[in-house]
Amino acid sequence: MSEIAGRHILITGGASGIGRLMALELAQRGGRISVWDIDREKLDKVVAELASGPEPARGFHCDVAKREDVYRVAAATTAAAGAVDILINNAGVVSGRSLLELPDEKIEATFAINTLSLFWVTKALLPQMIEQRRGHIVTIASASALVGVAKLSDYAASKWAAMGFEESLRAELRQTAPSIQTTVVCPYYIDTGMFRGVKSRFPWLLPILDENEVAARIIDCIQRDKRRLLMPPAIHLLPLLRVLPVGAFDWLASFLGVNASMDEFKGR
Repeated sequence: MSEIAGRHILITGGASGIGRLMALELAQRGGRISVWDIDREKLDKVVAELASGPEPARGFHCDVAKREDVYRVAAATTAAAGAVDILINNAGVVSGRSLLELPDEKIEATFAINTLSLFWVTKALLPQMIEQRRGHIVTIASASALVGVAKLSDYAASKWAAMGFEESLRAELRQTAPSIQTTVVCPYYIDTGMFRGVKSRFPWLLPILDENEVAARIIDCIQRDKRRLLMPPAIHLLPLLRVLPVGAFDWLASFLGVNASMDEFKGR
């Protein structure tokens, strides 16, 4: 079981969405919260909200897409609050356009934030976890890490990469630092502003997830050292469905409305 009370917990992209909700709940459970975010106004606001918690909270302006910024802010964070015990790699972006409508710089930004930042943040903080023989690294991936979706080519590819990163990291730590836990989270669409406008053809099977429930489930997984969280339950079927011929798999995805889910996407 991963302890929450008294532990130093860092959440990237923690000033809004499920990052903010996790920060608030973890603070109420006694965690010492550090929030990284690129939005200064939202960062100041969430730190003010966290002030009511039993432990001090800190906010750090950081662009996780920039390696040098990550290493600089990581050093400042640990200097101010000590080694990070629980790292939640939550920062993410989505473009929501077809491939030919995607500007090159948007594709680069998606991978810089959703994928490459995992390397920089984890590399910056993992050594101290290894030294103290304690730690938990959470990677917020997506159901798109298990199935490609129309108008999500950059996002899905970045989350497939995040899934591979977490799985390889887990294998390495099992050999070199088995006391450090990892968790990967693969939710369907969440009702935050990030995916505003998405639709589900069969909401009883593939519901748009409530952000409060997702945040609570992630925290529960951290406490119980659960390796993987897939939401909703139907997502568990995706690996099994890959035994189908490609044509049948694609037909089923379209029938379920997956490839039309982004048709009315607006985002933040």
